[in-house]
This record gives sequence, C-alpha cells and structure tokens, in this order.
Amino acid sequence: MNCELLATCSALGYLEGDAYHKEADCLDSVKDLIRYLRHEDDTRDVRQQLGAGQILQNDLLPIIIQHRQDRALFDACIRLMVNLTQPAMLCFGKVPDDPVFRHHFLEVTSHLQAYKEAFASEQVFGILSETLYNLLQLDWEQRQEEDSLLIERILLLVRNVLHVPADPCEEKKVDDDASVHDRLLWAIHMSGFDDLIKFLASAQSEQQWSMHVLEIISLMFRDQTAEALVSAGHARSTEEKQRDSQELEALRQKEHAEKRSRTFQRGTRHSRFGGSYVVQGLKAIGEKDVIYHQTLHNFKNYTHDLGKAVRRVPKRNRQAPECKDKRRSALNVRLFLREFCLDFLESCYNHLMYLVKESLIREQAQQHDETYYLWALSFFMAFNRGNGFRADLVSETMSIRAFHFIERNITNYYEIMSLDRKDTTSWSRRMHLALKAYQELLLTVNEMDRSQDESIQQSSNVIKSNIFYLMEYREIFLTLLRKYDETTQPLSYLKDLVESTHLFLRMLERFCKGRKNLMVQKKKRRKRSRGAKKSSALEVTPESLEETWKIVEEELRASGFQLSESLAERLVPFDATSETPFEEQRTEAMVRVRDSLLARLGPEALGLLRAAREVWPEGDVFGSADVEPEEELELLKQILHANLPSSTPLEPVVEEDDDGAEFEEEELETVQLSETEFNFLDFIKRFATASVVRPYLHLLKSYSKNSPHTNHCIVRMLHRLAVDLKMDALLFQLSSFHLFNKILNDPAAAAYNELVTFVKYVLNRFFSLAAKNNKAYVELLFWKNPRAAHEMTEGYSKEGDEKKPAWTEEEEEELRKLYEEHLHSDVPDIVETLLPLLSSTRTRRQVVTQLVHMGLVVSAKELKKQKKGTRIVLWTEEQEHELQMLFEEYKDSDDVLGNIMKKITAKRSRARVVDKLLSMGLVSERRELYKKRSRSAQGKSSGKGMTEEDFLADLTQGFPDHSVDRDDDEEEEDDDKSEESEEEEDEEQKRKGSQTSLRRSQSLHSTEERRADIDTMVKSLHQEGMSGPLLWLQNCLNKTAKDREDDRFSQPVALVPFTEANEEAMDNKHFKKLLRKLGIRPPDYVQERFWRISEKISPSELRSAAAALAPKDEEPVGGEDQDGPTYRTEDQEEGEEVSGEQRAQALRALLLARERRHRTDQDDVSDFTPTENKDSAAERPQEKTSTKRSRSSLLDDEDSEDDSALVIDVNANSDADSDGEDIAAPVKRRRKMVLIDEEGDED
Repeated sequence: MNCELLATCSALGYLEGDAYHKEADCLDSVKDLIRYLRHEDDTRDVRQQLGAGQILQNDLLPIIIQHRQDRALFDACIRLMVNLTQPAMLCFGKVPDDPVFRHHFLEVTSHLQAYKEAFASEQVFGILSETLYNLLQLDWEQRQEEDSLLIERILLLVRNVLHVPADPCEEKKVDDDASVHDRLLWAIHMSGFDDLIKFLASAQSEQQWSMHVLEIISLMFRDQTAEALVSAGHARSTEEKQRDSQELEALRQKEHAEKRSRTFQRGTRHSRFGGSYVVQGLKAIGEKDVIYHQTLHNFKNYTHDLGKAVRRVPKRNRQAPECKDKRRSALNVRLFLREFCLDFLESCYNHLMYLVKESLIREQAQQHDETYYLWALSFFMAFNRGNGFRADLVSETMSIRAFHFIERNITNYYEIMSLDRKDTTSWSRRMHLALKAYQELLLTVNEMDRSQDESIQQSSNVIKSNIFYLMEYREIFLTLLRKYDETTQPLSYLKDLVESTHLFLRMLERFCKGRKNLMVQKKKRRKRSRGAKKSSALEVTPESLEETWKIVEEELRASGFQLSESLAERLVPFDATSETPFEEQRTEAMVRVRDSLLARLGPEALGLLRAAREVWPEGDVFGSADVEPEEELELLKQILHANLPSSTPLEPVVEEDDDGAEFEEEELETVQLSETEFNFLDFIKRFATASVVRPYLHLLKSYSKNSPHTNHCIVRMLHRLAVDLKMDALLFQLSSFHLFNKILNDPAAAAYNELVTFVKYVLNRFFSLAAKNNKAYVELLFWKNPRAAHEMTEGYSKEGDEKKPAWTEEEEEELRKLYEEHLHSDVPDIVETLLPLLSSTRTRRQVVTQLVHMGLVVSAKELKKQKKGTRIVLWTEEQEHELQMLFEEYKDSDDVLGNIMKKITAKRSRARVVDKLLSMGLVSERRELYKKRSRSAQGKSSGKGMTEEDFLADLTQGFPDHSVDRDDDEEEEDDDKSEESEEEEDEEQKRKGSQTSLRRSQSLHSTEERRADIDTMVKSLHQEGMSGPLLWLQNCLNKTAKDREDDRFSQPVALVPFTEANEEAMDNKHFKKLLRKLGIRPPDYVQERFWRISEKISPSELRSAAAALAPKDEEPVGGEDQDGPTYRTEDQEEGEEVSGEQRAQALRALLLARERRHRTDQDDVSDFTPTENKDSAAERPQEKTSTKRSRSSLLDDEDSEDDSALVIDVNANSDADSDGEDIAAPVKRRRKMVLIDEEGDED
C-alpha cells in the first residue's frame, strides 16, 4: 500500500475486540480517502489498495455502527462507501480487452464481492434502515439539502451492494441453499429496509426516488423467477406433478433405450481383437476401398472425419453465449420475496410504473434505465398472472401505450445493435428483455380473455383490435424472425421469440374466426431521392398506361368503389394555408390524381377525385355531384391519358459527375397508409420463407433440451407451413433431413410423439415427390423460396409459356385492309368497329398496339376511346387568344360574360370561362363579370319605396333554393367578397348604385312562396329553442340599419357571437340556411371567420329582414290610429290577393308620410327613448355630423336601446311615421304589406 494511503488509513482508528476507537482526525482522514479516490489513475490503484487493506470491513462499517451519532462522520463514511462499492463496469467503462487491465478489473471485482459479504449483516442494515426512517419522517419544510443527499447516498449504497455479481468459484451452492445474495436479502428483510422501499415506491411525496427504488427492487429479484416465487410455500399442483412425471418418464425411456442398444452392440463372446474388414464401394483417399479396423456394431457411426482434428469455429461465427441460469434461493428467502411481491402489486406497482414511465418519456432518467422498467413489467405481470390474476393490479402497464413503448424500444435496440458491432452482446440482452416484456403483455391479454368479468373481456378486445389493426404490432415477430442472428442473439432469445410468435398467431387466429371480415392498416413505403439536380420526367408509353389502367381498374372494381374512412380523411386536395392560388391548386389536384394512377394506387386516386369534386364543384371538372361509379372510372381513365404536367418522380435518382463517380443522394421516404381486408392465411404466407424456417430448425436442433411447449410451438409453425399452406417443399433441405434422421434414431423418440409424427409426414411427402421429380434430390442442397417450392411440387415453368399469341401475316393484312376501309368513314370509334370484323378474337389493347406497331397510327392516343360525361378539355393557344379578344370587345358592356358565352367558338360552361378569365389575369374578381343593372333597378335598390316582399324577392334572386340546401360543411364561394384595401372599398362605393341591387324577375307568386319559406324557417327555429339567437340577430340587423342611416356610409359588418347559445346557433345547419336566405354571406375561411352583413343591403332592407324574424304570436294586431297607418290582421290578409297597383299606391302613401314626418317637430316623438331622438335628428338633411359607431363587430348583448325598442308599443295618439316605427319598434313591425289610411293620404 502506498505510504500516504497507509498513514491516512492508520489515522482512522483501530478495532479492539468488538469496539472501534476512532482517532481525533478520523473525519479528515475519511475526506482524504475520498480525495485520493477522486484522483486515482486508470488502473484504479487506490481502489485496489483500499480493498486489499479491507478498510471497509475493518474501519468504515464499525464506524457507522458505533459512531452514528456523529452526523458529519457518518455522512462522510457513507459517501466513501458509495464510491468504494461503485461497480467495476462503471470504473473501467467496459470489460477491458487488454490482459493487464483485465487483471485490474478482476481485482476490483473480487474486492467488491468481499464488500458484499461484509454487508450481509442485520446490524449494518439496521443502522441504514433506522437512519433512512428518521430522514423520511421529516417534512419537506424541515428537510435540508444534506438530508436529501444522505437519503440518495443510502439508496445508492444499497444498490451498489446488491449489484455486485456472485463469485461462481467461491459460491458453489446448490438450489435451496443460502448464497451471499440470499443472506444479504435476509438482512434487508430483518432490518425492515424492504418496508421502507415499499413506502418510497408508494408515497406521493417521495416521487423523486422512483428510479432508485426500481433499480433496488430489480436487483433484489435478480436470481428469481416469477414461477418459482408463485409456487413457494405451496404444494405442487396436479398439473406440475403431471409435467414432472412426464419429464421423468422421458428420461427413463431414454436411459432404457440406450441400455438396450448397448446390449445389442456387444457380441456374445469377448474378443480381444476387433478384426479388419474391407468396405466395398466406399473409396478411401486412394483408389482402393476403405479398410475398417473396429468391430462391426460401431460401423454405422463411421465417417471419414474420424481421427481428424476438430475444426476451430471463428469467434465471429460462434453461437452467442447464454446468460447465467437462474437459481432457486432458500425457502425462507423465497417466502419473504413472495410476500414482498404481493404487497408491491397491491399498493406500489401502478404508481411506481407510472412515475418511471413519465421519467423515461421526458428523458429525465439516465441512459439504459428503461431496462429496469422492462424487467419490472415482465416480472410482476408474470407473478400476477400466476397468482390468481387481477387485472386492476397491473392496469398501468396494460394499455396500448405499453405496447407502443416496448415496440419502439425493440426497434431501437435492433437498429443500434446493427450499427454498434462492438457491443452487440449488451444490446442483444436489452432486446431480449424488451421481447420478454412484449411476450408478457400478450400473455396478460390472453389471460384477460379467459376472465369471467365482461368489462375485462371487453378491454381485452379493444387492445387486440388495436394491436391487430396496426401493422407495426402485427408484423414485429415476422421481422424479428427474419433478422435473427445466432452469432449475436442467444438461443434463449430465439426460444422466447418462437413462443411469442406462437401465442400471437393463436390469438390472431381466434380473433379472425369470430369475424367475417377484419380491416387492418397497410403501409406502403416509397422512396424518392433529393439531389442537387432535378431529373427529367420519365416518358410514359401508351402500352404502360394501358397496363397500369388495367391493374387500377381491377383494383377499384374489386373494392366496389368503396373507400375507407381513414383514407378519405387523409386525402385533402386543397391547402388553405398555401400561397399557391386557388385555381392553380385545382390543376395540382388533377396532377396528383394522375400521379396516383401512375403509381397504381387506385383507391387513393378515386379518393382524391371525390375530395376535389367537393372543393371545386363548379363546371363538373371532376365530375358531377350525382356521377355514377362507371362514369368515375371513365373519368379516371381520361385523366390518366391526359397530357398533364408531371410531378417529381418517386424513383431514386443517381447522377454521375464529370469523373463518372456515383454519389448517394439523400432519400426521402414517404409512407402511404391504407386499409385492406385481413386474411389469416395470407398473413401466414409471409412466414413461408427460408429466413423464417431456418431459425425454427436451428431451435429444433436442441429438441432434447427444449421444453415440451417449445417443441410444440416449433412443430405448430412448421405444420402451418407444410400442411395449411401446402408448402412442405420449404422443409426439403439436407440439413433439416439430417436433423429429422437424428430425431427418428433417438432412443427416446417415444417421448416426442408429436415431433416424430410430423417428421414422418414430411419425409413421406418428399419420397412421394421424388418418385415423380427426378431433380428432388438435387433440390435438397438449396433453401427454397415459395416460388421454387411451388415449382418443385407442381412442375417447373418454361420460358415463353405466358407470351401472347403473335399476329400472323394474314391477320396483319386483314387488319390493314379493314383499317383503310373505315379510316375516312364517320364512325365515332374505328377500333370498336374493327373488333367484330376481325377473324380472330383480339382485345382492344392488342388491336391498338398492333396498329401502332404497323405504323398505321403514330400514337395510341389517336385511337383513344371517347368518354361520355367527362369534360376535361384543355385550352389551346388559339382558344385563349379568342377569349382575350372577346373580353376586350365586351368588357364595357352590361353583360360581359353573357356576350362572351354567345360568341365563343369552343362551347364551355360559364364556370370554366370565368376560371380561365381569372387565371389569365383579365379580371381580378368574379364580381367584375356580373351583369350590370339598369337605372330603374338602381332607384329601386336605393332603399326608398322598397317593401318587404320586394326585399325578399330581391334577396333570394341570387340564391337559388338548391344552393342553400347544400351541406353546410361545403361552404360555397360567395360572390360578394370583402375588399382587401380601402381604395377598393371607395371604388366599390362609387359603383354601389349600379351593383348593390339584384334583379327582381320573380313574379308576386314566387315572392309569396319565399316569404312563406322564411316564415317556416323562423317558426321551426323557435320550436328548436333558438328564440334567443333570433332575437340577437334582429338586434344586429336593426343596429346595422341605424348605424348606416346615421353615417350615410356602408361597410360589411361581422356577426360575432359572444354567448354560447349564439355560437351553437351559428353552427346550426338550419340557422345558417336562414342566414343565406336573408342575404348574410358566409366567411371565406381564408381571411374571415364570421358571417357578415353585406354593405349592399340598405337600412330599410335590414329592418324588413329583422321584422321577418318576429314570431307570429308576438305580432300586434294593431289599433286603428287616426293619423298613423292601419295594420291588417294576418287572417284578413291571407285570403286577399294584392295587385301591383295597390302595392304602388301603398308605397306612394308611405313616401308622403315620411316627408310629412320629417317636417314635424321633435316634441311630437318625445315619448320615445333618447336614442330614438338622436336617430330621428340624424335623419334631417341639415344635420352634418353624427356619432361614428364601430362596425368591426356586433355584440350580442341586449342593451338599453334594444330593450326600449322591444317594449315600446304604437300609441293611439302618437303620430309616429313609418321611419319612427322602424327605429323604435323593429321587432313589432309586420312582415305583411303596410296599407295607409285615407286620412294619412289627406295629410
């Protein structure tokens, strides 16, 4: 030992008997030792010297036992012991390859084993338990930082001690004998430290120690198995006894068979000389026959390899080593651990696993800490499953999230294992641990199926539906079997993988049997490279297009033109956030449909077509709304053959530089999701590959050491391939036949009845085939894929068997003559005309291809079949020029679009012409193409002299009935879009007189029908309980009318709902239908969110619309007013037909009354509210200023103005004119025609 270290250790104190006497500078000496350890070299010399001097056994442990009252010394000793017990793997980083460092590594490990034996004392753990208990009694307010550090160091010390590996040379213990680890566990139990562990795992206030607690628990159960703990202290069950008796009987039969074989091998008379024999037909190294110098009974074991040196297997090709076997601890230790498991599951498991999972997800734990989580999941769920199974005890880890977490870790471990070749053993063990956890989840789900509780069975079905639906969970075992590598993954891993696969397939098979059709998710991965240069678009030949269309058509017809919900939701042809213009996105949607067709993705192309039809319904570019499936099929075919711009190709591009050297470009992988109907046999076919059969046969080689269940899993999978799929030829391989021969010659073959039966079946099939196929013995030398196996049993295919019949010279001449005869005829489709005239039966594709091949037509596009019901016609340059000339000619006319439609040569729909004008930049908005109104219409829309019938007729002119009946989710593009700048607003205001009023061409009868329509809507909404939103809408309309009269200026006003009832009404389909009827335009969802009252609606129109929203039971009958208008009852008015002359007379009387009221004094209307006086004064022409109101939004609160307007009635003595009535009582204004008395006319 170093002199300084020796002096420091001597200054600690000395042990006299059982009493330890510390020196005065004991604390400083401990701190010096900590300082020495901090500066040790790579060989860990200080650590080795302190271990050789037994400082921990002779000084540190007696100090903490006898001088624990010295808090500073106790803390320093704990800190030093944590450092000394640090695992050797952490000290050296890994197991050193260098012999010198390997020696130091083993020295440190031996010292750690001595420390562990010293800690196996109840006295030591009693001190640690008592100290930890006192610290945990402190509240968070009283606990200091030093206390938290001491708690953590005690937990780390216990973890380090438990982590020390056992010494196999020293501990040659048998099962049920106490090892050092068992004595350490018993000391933990007797000191009560295990109870503190359970408290830390369950306490809400001690969540920060969750990872330390889980590490300690996992190390406590390091040598245990859940099955051994479950059966501890219980008598063996009948099943266990039967299983043990079967194993014993198999061993007895094997021993008896070997004894009988040896008896037959011995001759009746002993011979000292074995004799020499010549083996005829078996050549030696030379040309002579082999001379055999032993007795004949051993001749069947003769090989040419006898006497040769065994060939050394390279290290890289050796079988991966197995982990150490589990041992059975002493009975009292197993009983204590069993009770610990019961208490832990009852009160700690769910809480602790949740905390650990959150730490792992948030990356708050250390590297590889997820292995403790995986171990705890598999161990405690297995214990719960064997001990009566209660689903509530493991509910935290029994979810889809747990499956996803483990599946992600398995994938991650495999990827790292393939990259980090130097540390494959560690990654392989972690992968095995994750596989065990996944297997335990499946076993628990399977146990839930057997539960008597229906809720548990239902939860099991939900979990199974998810794991069977998603491809990641469904194909994980297939991937792991294909990627199995015996040099990096041990045989125990393969055993668990085979058993897990067997369980999963059995669960999946049962799940499919109870359902007629099971839809599962399917993923298609496509790669495209992103290089510096863009590759040119690949030329598509007509032949390839025809072949592509045939495949797509068959796929669509097989699916019945039905799409899954997930596929329909995923396909979005329009992106509102994109900077690409609306019209260009329509072209891009067409290109996307064609690209999907070229990629032979029929359902995706059909889904894009239907989604684009909903976004761009005008013009039927993507088909009409009531298009039939056959028409959709024809439309897709036309899109496929259309000359559209192609997008970036999906194939990877590899370019060459000037030197010709290739470089790898960055690959972008796109995943396309779809749904397909699941077929169990098709899924099993994916296991029919040599890469899956090899691991099964490799595990079968150890059939004598495997458990009966493992052998059953192997035979069941091979039976699925050989019998269910009829692919027994996959097993026709020489190495597998060698194994089969070993099984049949096994003296204890009777113990493997199932295996022997299957082997005989395979051999019988092979020899039956060998009698028909003379190449069968040669095929034994090779592993076979499904196609080779099929050819081996059904016959080998010859090249050219599937070629199409060629055209003879006579057939070509016949085709040439027929084509020339009908070339200049007026037949619509020459190919359809030629098909029945040909002497031989040919398809349309064959005829078209032959015409192109003979040079009679340049391209197959010339013979393209004419489609019906589709209108995809591209604009030529001449047609665009013609459209531009027509627009220049008629741009100043009243009806620009109408004149263009009359004069244009190529007839197209109005929507197509409007779209083309917008894309060419000739107009900026659709409104510029609206038909301008005459001057008579302008005067009519100015707001004077318009009755409610005129308003309703004018309002519904631009909104046909079918447009408002559309689904509200497909918001139509409104004609009246808000201006983007104030300059545009000013220009629109100048033209407002000629563009705001709509043409009124409906008759009076149609007006009455629309008015009755609104009455019906209002009544139904009142019955639905929407009186509040209707009242709010009335107030908004009246406020807007009042503001526009005050300011003499109009702009769009948004309807902003601030109450929950109004928000729900704005989402109601019938309420939005009423808004459209009233002329309120919907938002465009690009720059607008709320419905808006258009600036084109005059104040009188707004009041008429507000009056139309009043319920019939609230409409006043009206009193006979001498000076005011007389209201006619609804019953009187229903039976009377109003003529146009009466309407004009009533409107003239209304105008006279308004002029008279403008000349009256303000005192005549003193009974109204101050707001109404202000409104009346604002209408006078000499008033030049008014209070400006904000129109950015209308609040739905009912203020004093609205309240007063609602409660005021028309007084019998008041001379309120029609304007005053509009302002004061907008809700009580009648929706019928207003007739003026003669007295009002005389005034």
